[in-house]
Amino acid sequence: MSDTSAPQHLQRKLGARHLNMIAIGGSIGTGLFLASGSTIATAGPGGALLAYALIGIMIYFLMTSLGELATHNPTSGAFFTYGSRYVEDGFGFALGWNYWYNWAITVAFELVAVQFIMKFWFPDIPGFYWSAIFLAIIFGINALTVKGFGESEFLFSLIKVIAIIVFIIIGIWMIFKIMMTPNVSVFQHWTYKEAPFVGGLQALIGVAMIAGFSFQGTEMVGVAAGESKDPKKTIPLAIKQIFWRILLFYILCIFIIGTLVSYDDPLLLKAAQSEDIALSPFTLLYEKAGFAFAASLMNAVILSAILSAGNSGMYSSTRMLFDMAKEGRAPKWFSRLDGRGVPMNALYATTAVAALCFLTTFIGEKQVFNWLLNMSGMCGFIVWLGIAISHYRFRKGYIAQGYKVEDLAYRAKFFPFAPWFAFILCSIIILGQNYQALLGGKIDWLGLVSTYISIPLFLVIWLGYKWKHKTKLIAYKDMNVKEGE
Repeated sequence: MSDTSAPQHLQRKLGARHLNMIAIGGSIGTGLFLASGSTIATAGPGGALLAYALIGIMIYFLMTSLGELATHNPTSGAFFTYGSRYVEDGFGFALGWNYWYNWAITVAFELVAVQFIMKFWFPDIPGFYWSAIFLAIIFGINALTVKGFGESEFLFSLIKVIAIIVFIIIGIWMIFKIMMTPNVSVFQHWTYKEAPFVGGLQALIGVAMIAGFSFQGTEMVGVAAGESKDPKKTIPLAIKQIFWRILLFYILCIFIIGTLVSYDDPLLLKAAQSEDIALSPFTLLYEKAGFAFAASLMNAVILSAILSAGNSGMYSSTRMLFDMAKEGRAPKWFSRLDGRGVPMNALYATTAVAALCFLTTFIGEKQVFNWLLNMSGMCGFIVWLGIAISHYRFRKGYIAQGYKVEDLAYRAKFFPFAPWFAFILCSIIILGQNYQALLGGKIDWLGLVSTYISIPLFLVIWLGYKWKHKTKLIAYKDMNVKEGE
C-alpha cells in the first residue's frame, strides 16, 4: 500500500547554488581528469583545444535552448515532456527512456572507474567491493530529502572546482617561469613536430566525441528545474554561470596541459591507453611542479569527482523515471513518493541498472568500462539532438499561435541558427564516432555494436510506441505552448 500521507509532488527546495553545482558535478569528472591527456596525445594541443571549443559552443547553444524550455515549463521530466509536447508523443517517450538508461548506465560506468582508482592504494582487494561500497553511498545520498542531496552535491562539486582552480594557478605559474627563462619559447610544444594539429580530421572527430562525453551533465539543470525554488530566476542564472565556468575550466586546462607537456610525451601517450591515475595529466603537472604527493592528491580528488558524477546521475535518472511514471509513460509504481518526497521505487530501479558495474566480476574490467562509456556517450548525444529539435519546434509553434517572443521569461539567443548548428554537429559526431571500425580489411563488429547500439534501441522504442498508439508529428497550431502547463 502507498503512503497516503506522502507528498504528491517533488519538493521545490533546490536553490541557484544547488543548480549550479548539480550541473558542474555531472559534467566535470573522469572526462577532464583522465581523458584530457589522451585528447592532446591523439590530436595535439591545437586539435584538442579546437575540439573542446567547438563542442563548448554547441553546448552553449543547447543550454540556452534548454533554458528557454525549462523556464517556460519547469519539470523534472524535461526531455521527454518537451519531446512529447513539441515534436511527437513517441519521440518524447523514447527520449525519456533514453535519458533514464543513459544516466543509469553512467552511474555504472563511474562505479567501474572506482575500481581502477582504488587499485592505486589497494591493488590486492577485488574491485567488486569498492563498487559495492560506492553504490551504497550514492544510493544513501539519493534516499535523503532533495535538500540533503543538493547539499551533498554542492560539497562534492566544490572539492572538484577547488582542485581545478589550484591546478590552473599552478599551471599559469609554471608557464610564467618558462617565459622568464632566456632562449626558451613558451609555445615550444605547440610548434613541435606535427603540432599543433596531429592526426588530421579523423583525430579531431575522435577527440570531439571525448570532449562531448566530458561536457555531458550540463543538461541536468533541466531535470533539476522541477525541484528548484524559483525556476524563472534560478534557471537563467544557472544556465549563464554553468556554461562559462565549465568552458573556462576545460579550455584553460587543455591550454595549460598542451603548453607544458608535449603531445608525444611517453607518459601522456601511455595515459591514452590506461586508466592509471599516476598518468593523469593533472598528476604529471603536479609532479613537474615538484609536488611528490601529486598522485595521492589527485586520487582523492578523482574519487570525489566520481562520487559527484555518480550522485548527479542517480538523481537525474531517478527523477526522469518518476516523471515518466507520473505521466503514464512508465509503470505507475515508479511515481510513488515516500513521506519525505523521494521517489524511492524509481531509485531502486535505477540502482538495479547501476549494478551493471558488477559485470566486471565475470568480464574484463576494461571491456565493461569501454562498453558502458560508448553506450553512455551515444545516449548523451541523442539527448542533445532531442533538446535542439524540441526547442526549434517550440519556438515555431509559439510564434505560429500568435505569442510574442518578447514575452518569454528567458529567450535563447541566435535562433534558429543555434538549434540547427547543434543538430548538425551532433549528427556528424554521432555518425563519425567510430567510423574507424569500418576502415581496413576487417570490420570491427564488436566495436560497432558497442558504439552504435543506443541508436537502434532508441528507434525501436520510438517507432514501437508510434506504431502502437498511432501517434503523429504535432502541428505547430496544435501544440500546447502555454506557460507552465
